[in-house]
Amino acid sequence: MSTPAQFNPQAFIELALSRGVLKFGEFTLKSGRVSPYFFNAGLLNDGEALTLLASGYAAKLTECDNVEVIFGPAYKGIPFVAATAVTLSQNHGVSVPWGFNRKEAKDHGEGGVLVGASVAGKKVWIIDDVITAGTAIREVVTILKNAGAQIAGVLVALDRQEKGQGDLSAIQEVQQELEIPVHALITMKDLMDYLEVKGDLEALAKMEDYRVKYGI
Repeated sequence: MSTPAQFNPQAFIELALSRGVLKFGEFTLKSGRVSPYFFNAGLLNDGEALTLLASGYAAKLTECDNVEVIFGPAYKGIPFVAATAVTLSQNHGVSVPWGFNRKEAKDHGEGGVLVGASVAGKKVWIIDDVITAGTAIREVVTILKNAGAQIAGVLVALDRQEKGQGDLSAIQEVQQELEIPVHALITMKDLMDYLEVKGDLEALAKMEDYRVKYGI
């Protein structure tokens, strides 16, 4: 693919903070852990924010091999993958087919759970916001493999870099179990670097405590 445009993690973090996508504070996660930050990519819900996210995904994909189809899991991944396909074409001169899945299969029209480009025999990259437990990604991988796809990898917005139930992170578990690469636009370390640059030592200390307790 073409030479990648530079993705600026700090600019993305600042935009995420300004939109409330990223918050520092005290948040109880579904796991019961009390996290010093929270990330909700669903709030990247206007043109500027979606453009910046898609530019990050597109730049990262230009560094990857075997990008024959890109795929967005329903529902949150659908606008992400569509915007990324547009950005790859406009900014990188690469026209990549894209598709997504339905939550419920249709029994009329084109039918099925897959919409968009055919994935049969294609190397497919999955685009999503985060991998928390890995359940959703595993489900999508099964759907794609049943349709004849070869899973090339997964690209997410944030890697929390924290342990799951065992010593591995959810991303590491997915990589190990499915034998595919998983890349992220930003990581917990990027968030800590940002706080250090900004001089927010209180928030940084809470992040460090959390990393020591749950980090990989």
